[in-house]
Amino acid sequence: MLAEKEQQLVRSLQECMIVCNHCLNECLAEPHVGEMLDCIRLDRECAEFCSYLEQAVIRKSPFVQELTSLCISICGECAKECQKHKHKHCQYCAEICTQCLEVCKSYLD
Repeated sequence: MLAEKEQQLVRSLQECMIVCNHCLNECLAEPHVGEMLDCIRLDRECAEFCSYLEQAVIRKSPFVQELTSLCISICGECAKECQKHKHKHCQYCAEICTQCLEVCKSYLD
């Protein structure tokens, strides 16, 4: 059974992965998709990394601390990029990525 701190981290990672994938799909549908390429790339990176970290936490990987530190950086970069765009899906993604990085920081404390 996962401790409460681990459960909170897993929930946040799941939400971030889902929202980043949604943002990625919405960005692909934007009329000027070329302007969204950095956002799409970071959405994908963040979604995949959050998914990987979630699995690492569940299986109690010895690398969770290091992976969580890296997740803070990835979520931060994704949030920064999404904040540059006015689309609702990007703004929401930036918010969720920021929340996820805060949960990651709390997990490491």
